[in-house]
Amino acid sequence: MKSFFKKHWIDALVIVVLAAVLVLLGVSIYQKFGFAKKWAIFYDYFVANNGYRRLLMGMKNTAIIAVAGLAIGIVIGTLIAVVKVIPPYKKITRYAQKICTVYVAFFRGTPIVVQLLVGYYILLPLIGLKLSSVASCVAIFGLNSGAYISEIMRGGIHSVDPGQLEAARAVGMPFSVSMLKVVVPQAVKNILPTLGNEFIALIKETAVVGYVGAVDITKAFQDQGSNSYEYMIPYLVMAVLYIVIVAGIAFLIKLMERRLAKNERLG
Repeated sequence: MKSFFKKHWIDALVIVVLAAVLVLLGVSIYQKFGFAKKWAIFYDYFVANNGYRRLLMGMKNTAIIAVAGLAIGIVIGTLIAVVKVIPPYKKITRYAQKICTVYVAFFRGTPIVVQLLVGYYILLPLIGLKLSSVASCVAIFGLNSGAYISEIMRGGIHSVDPGQLEAARAVGMPFSVSMLKVVVPQAVKNILPTLGNEFIALIKETAVVGYVGAVDITKAFQDQGSNSYEYMIPYLVMAVLYIVIVAGIAFLIKLMERRLAKNERLG
């Protein structure tokens, strides 16, 4: 137990400070805004009227969109990164690199809510593809994440010793196979913590999926406020829930970073 607190005393300190701030905030709200009455209204709609079920649905959809979006983003980002680092000797390679550049520029240069609205209300109907709101969000968030992960992956590929690629080519492996089987796996190991941060960003960005009718954590609490005509408690609880989720994931990312650093020292 002592060794645990010795290693994670900063995390424990942050949690204590955060808890103290939340307590002070709660006391202030209780005294100024009639917290007891507002909490009774929240409890009535959230528990007595089964509002928690909608929150559970929202949490499930948030997890689906974030996890599936990250998975799609990793696949797309890896392919784009590989295309960008291929020597542009052939014309098809140069064209592919230009397409990837335009793709990345579009998704990095426009807000996610704009991409969501354009994709759901314009592009998907134009191509005749009928998807549920959650499935549409997964696809659009995956495309968005792919643009960011492509730059992360490209940096990871450049961090791998060039001798690894040269050795693979020397034994007769084609460039594409050398990249996907030798360089990319090492690059993924280098960027795992950064991918964790991208996952956190995706979770927070899911707050806009209500624009296309999907129910996430934010939408569940917005509906709670609309039904009860009381927004203070739902929004405060929503903020605390996001903080807890993000803090938990951030803590796991730190543990993963330490484990990777330890394995590298042992290696």
